[in-house]
Amino acid sequence: MESSHRYSQVIEVRGHIIDSMILPKILDEIIGLGADFEILRLEVGKRNSDPSYAQIEVSASSEQLLQSALREAQIHGAVPLREAEASLEPAPADGVFPLDFYSTTNLETWIYLDGQWKPVAHPEMDCGILVENGRARTIPLNEVRKGQMLVVGRRGIRVIPLERSRAPSPIFGFMGSAVSSEKPKSVIINEVGSWMRSARQRGGKILVVAGPAVVHTGSRDHLSRLIEMGYVNYLFAGNALATHDIEASLFGTSLGVPLAGGQPLESGHEHHLRAINRIRAEGGIKQAVQNGVLTKGIMYSCVQYGVDFVLAGSIRDDGPLPDVITDVLQAQAAMRSRIQQGVEVALMMSTMLHSIAVGNMLPASVLTACVDVNPATLTKLVDRGSFQSVGLVMDVGGFLRELIDVLSA
Repeated sequence: MESSHRYSQVIEVRGHIIDSMILPKILDEIIGLGADFEILRLEVGKRNSDPSYAQIEVSASSEQLLQSALREAQIHGAVPLREAEASLEPAPADGVFPLDFYSTTNLETWIYLDGQWKPVAHPEMDCGILVENGRARTIPLNEVRKGQMLVVGRRGIRVIPLERSRAPSPIFGFMGSAVSSEKPKSVIINEVGSWMRSARQRGGKILVVAGPAVVHTGSRDHLSRLIEMGYVNYLFAGNALATHDIEASLFGTSLGVPLAGGQPLESGHEHHLRAINRIRAEGGIKQAVQNGVLTKGIMYSCVQYGVDFVLAGSIRDDGPLPDVITDVLQAQAAMRSRIQQGVEVALMMSTMLHSIAVGNMLPASVLTACVDVNPATLTKLVDRGSFQSVGLVMDVGGFLRELIDVLSA
């Protein structure tokens, strides 16, 4: 005979929970798992800036089902009505979290510790929460050391979901929507331009993540122009982007194909390797610029205008260039350290692997635009959790040309 005993807990959620569909999402998750709910209290904000508040009793036929429902509600910002301290346990070994560690999202997160709510610095998905000297921050698995105290379980944790007020925003409707080549591109590019202007005015940083297609499609002059205009603070890429950009500067080709038009050169396949060899002989990209060997292109502009770049290697790289970081964990750490210096806007252009990799490290608060002719790149980025991304299915050259026009107006 089925037990009639019910397990229940009261939770609360506040903010723009109706306009942002947060409350319906919570209720859908509860019902979808087979649990029940009762709204005990609901206060709806009357003005655009007013938050709303809901108090909900969640009940289930088992403690396990109740905890599952509470876990899903927590992802959308719900917290227990009665505050409980976060639980901490030491890491059992270097590079090992406690078994019941809390796995982070990229959303703003707080923990209840020592009788008060404390922010978790540097929100990032798929990390743990380290507590040291009364402060909390995310930490990736490979960086944790034995004995460091980490948050375990789900008590005393508050996640702040992305939300909007009732004030209209032309870009919000595109976030998280289906990827499509039919989206009004000019509207989105204008909004991306406004993001970049605002970030620069506040002193926030702008990150560009780019693949070699920027060079192959003849768009490198546009990216160089964006750098010269002061709208790029960091560039993340691989060996390929830098190599083919330098190949174009030294030989006028990309993968041996003349960028000015014409047939592939008979020995053109050697050009990328000769470009790498020349830079290695100079000791690096910066030295090649200083010595007058490299006089134009994306990497030249980065050196000339003080753009900090991180080039992450892969197993398929030729050479590679001496500036490329070949240890993936070191490359992650280098990228993470730049992101944590105040990146507010990220442009991801024509690179699936780097877009997804960097997307995994970005807080959800970073306004992100991903541009690719392949819709799968945009879909995978959002599916991996970078739901703050706006996807544009279009040629990167057309995007950069129109963006530069917007920023020049």
